[in-house]
Amino acid sequence: MDEPRVAAHRRFQTPMTRGTTADDLALPAAAAFTTADGTLRYLDEGAGPAVVCVHGNPTWSLYYRRLLRVLSADHRVIVPDHLGMGRSDMPSEDWYGFDLAARVDDFAALMDHLGVGVSRPATLVVHDWGGAIALTWAARQPSRVGRIVVMNTAAFPPPHGQRFPWLLRLPRVPYLGEVLVCGLNAFVRGVLLFGARRQRLPRQVRRAYRAPYDSWHRRTAVLRFVRDVPAAPGSRTHALLAETAGELHRLADRPALIVWGMRDPVLRPSILAEWRRRLPAAEVHAIGDAGHLVLEDAPEALPLIADFLARTRRAVDGP
Repeated sequence: MDEPRVAAHRRFQTPMTRGTTADDLALPAAAAFTTADGTLRYLDEGAGPAVVCVHGNPTWSLYYRRLLRVLSADHRVIVPDHLGMGRSDMPSEDWYGFDLAARVDDFAALMDHLGVGVSRPATLVVHDWGGAIALTWAARQPSRVGRIVVMNTAAFPPPHGQRFPWLLRLPRVPYLGEVLVCGLNAFVRGVLLFGARRQRLPRQVRRAYRAPYDSWHRRTAVLRFVRDVPAAPGSRTHALLAETAGELHRLADRPALIVWGMRDPVLRPSILAEWRRRLPAAEVHAIGDAGHLVLEDAPEALPLIADFLARTRRAVDGP
């Protein structure tokens, strides 16, 4: 029995589709989920076992566009945009937390609204902050998760002794961070520049990723995500990551695939080593010349994921 669906929200025009005819950048209409903090929009395509793809910062559902086309032939693929990101509304800075706890609450509410993992376990595909968000939820409700695909992400505090990445330092400086991230859009531009290492992302793709972040206000969530990365113990997010890390063993028996771009300037090989320790049975593909945006940088990641889901489908979903 397929998961329940809701009607698509078809009045919202995708910023990145204006002025471009590139089929590669086309996205389906977004559905809408209204929360107390604003409308969270998400893609919901195909039918069958649910696959939920969760993006990080500063990407949005555009990151999963190719995987969506591949998997939606025989899966229900759900790709949310976090509040303040992509096509979702920007919540008010006066009351929204903009931290990991708030993001997990949003994600949990959407999963409950859509009934994901209730009738049969869902598959999570996670990248960057998407891992911390979705796997915190999954560790709390492991019965709703059947498989995990991990790409350049962390769901635990930084390993002891690891130096804080330089790309994350300047945005944390008061006032300077606001100018760099919200004024100059430097973080988005930097990720698009350093996130693909084989070759530079095409200009049209970079423009599409930047499109939602077209003003100081629309870049607020990007800044707040960067500043929520815990540099040391003491923050609420560090405590939540430590809690999640302590519960990841509840997911260790699930079929898991790790696809990792090894030339990531932030999520270094030491993070991959930690994933190997926490998910010892996982199938691992370390792509030596790929960067953080592994789905953009390494086309072979798509068939790796599709093949993994095909090979493990009967064991997880049944006949």
